[in-house]
Amino acid sequence: MKLRSSLNQRRLFFLSSIVAMLVGICSFGELSAQEPGSGFETLSPVSEVTGANSQGESALEFEASNQVISGTRRLTDIAKSGGPLMIPIGICSFILVVFVFERLIGLRKGRIIPGPFTKRFLEQLREGDLDRETALKICERDNSPMANVFRAGVLKWGRSAIEIEQSVLDEGERSSNHLRRYLRLINGVATVCPLLGLLGTVLGMIHAFDSIATVSSAATDPKALIATGISQALLTTAAGLTVAIPALIAYIFFCSRVDKHVMEIDELGMKVVNLISAEAILERDPVKQAA
Repeated sequence: MKLRSSLNQRRLFFLSSIVAMLVGICSFGELSAQEPGSGFETLSPVSEVTGANSQGESALEFEASNQVISGTRRLTDIAKSGGPLMIPIGICSFILVVFVFERLIGLRKGRIIPGPFTKRFLEQLREGDLDRETALKICERDNSPMANVFRAGVLKWGRSAIEIEQSVLDEGERSSNHLRRYLRLINGVATVCPLLGLLGTVLGMIHAFDSIATVSSAATDPKALIATGISQALLTTAAGLTVAIPALIAYIFFCSRVDKHVMEIDELGMKVVNLISAEAILERDPVKQAA
């Protein structure tokens, strides 16, 4: 069991790392640009050994190096070009990564419905090896959502099946609400980020057209201003969608996992009801039934 638990933890850590890498790459990946001098500021190796080679070869290599450097933009330059709304979008991406990790760990089946505990508890109930006090102690010791549902049923030990079932359903509802925590936050990130991106694009377009109106056409080409302004304005939309799409996928995935756990908890809870209700006890004890 320890080996299996260790393997599951490694798989979870590997999956979490992949999700973080995908979000980071999608959110802050390198974007191509045509502006010279906006790349990483590195020294050309040719400039350090100019006297060693001929002047013609040095000029060609220096020009090729500049073309490679200008092919990418700094991440900080991209964030600045997007405007101030890139800050809340970046905060949303950080929140998304944190709570996706938390839900990946918190919604593991071993934490919600521990297999060994559930199987052994039901077997002991069928064989009649547990009484009410012992069953309560076992459930309190495990303290998982499945154990809490079992405990709610055991508290009504020996009563009618309808009363025990209602107690189990109430505790199952509380457990499902606990499992769904932070999912609204993830859904909120998926909803807000595209709106922030759209707002940034609208503000960027307004700023771009204002710049065109105030700049003389003789001094600057209006087409270049329009292209530059639109390119910068669309950065916020791209960033917002980049964060929102993984958030929506994570929200759908976690909702489906929670629904699956809730259905299994309800099914196992009904098994306990059928084992500890007054009707079940009378069926197993013909002496009490005759009396």
